[in-house]
Amino acid sequence: MQDLLFSRDRSVLAVIDVQDVFLDKLPTDARAPLVGRVTWLIGAAVALGVPVVAMAEDLARNGPPVAPVLAALPEGTTIHDKRVFGLAGQSGILAAMQATGRDQAILVGLETDVCIAQSALGLLGAGFRVGAVADATGAPGDCHQAGLDRMRDAAVAITTVKGVYYEWVRDLDTLDRIKPLIGSALPDGLTL
Repeated sequence: MQDLLFSRDRSVLAVIDVQDVFLDKLPTDARAPLVGRVTWLIGAAVALGVPVVAMAEDLARNGPPVAPVLAALPEGTTIHDKRVFGLAGQSGILAAMQATGRDQAILVGLETDVCIAQSALGLLGAGFRVGAVADATGAPGDCHQAGLDRMRDAAVAITTVKGVYYEWVRDLDTLDRIKPLIGSALPDGLTL
């Protein structure tokens, strides 16, 4: 029987362009909750042994990921200077994804219709099974939904922070083991 769920043993979390220049395009009240869900999922990934590959578009011009994201990343995480919209189009970032030995990519960050969608499609082409986290990605206005629709049409799994978390956890023993590692505080907009 084929396992259609995302597995913590096969997943890599790609954190894409969570930078002020892109967050500033979103409604003010949407920014902190989105960053909170991204950072919470990074923490869950770390607790579950899911590798994290982080990147920022044009570091020199647009700056690094926002401070909460940097603080959530495992110590020593490389922030790749992404010079393309779709991460699979940059050999060093694609190599970092492949070097994890994982074949499932979970994508969070900005912007849904450009860098997330192009990364998802490129990773599909590179042989990954891909999930885009709808409530941990963003783009202004209708562009968010357009990006989700484009990815869904291409067979990218559209999921949620809660959904991918429970797919990674899978059972109550694992849940009991990692709850102390991630704490009980949840970001705005996330209910488990």
